[in-house]
Amino acid sequence: MITPHNIFRHELIGLNVEIVESSHQELVGIKGKVIDETRNTLCLEKADGKEIVIAKNTSVFQFQIPEGSVVEIEGKVLVSRPEDRIKKKFKKI
Repeated sequence: MITPHNIFRHELIGLNVEIVESSHQELVGIKGKVIDETRNTLCLEKADGKEIVIAKNTSVFQFQIPEGSVVEIEGKVLVSRPEDRIKKKFKKI
């Protein structure tokens, strides 16, 4: 079960996300569902069906987890291959 404390150790694909901060101001406010993830990017499907690729290290994301909570994560923390992220050590929040 995904919680705000263990979201790093779970799959992000399928979660709803919003970009709340970015070094590219035109990206702020974009919402969508994560449909793919690479080492450096998240691919989102927006409500209109368009896909957009966002660099992880330039943005801050708000993920909505299945229980309904919203978790804000700085993209720099997510930069790694999804399969390697579960091996990383994270500080307790």
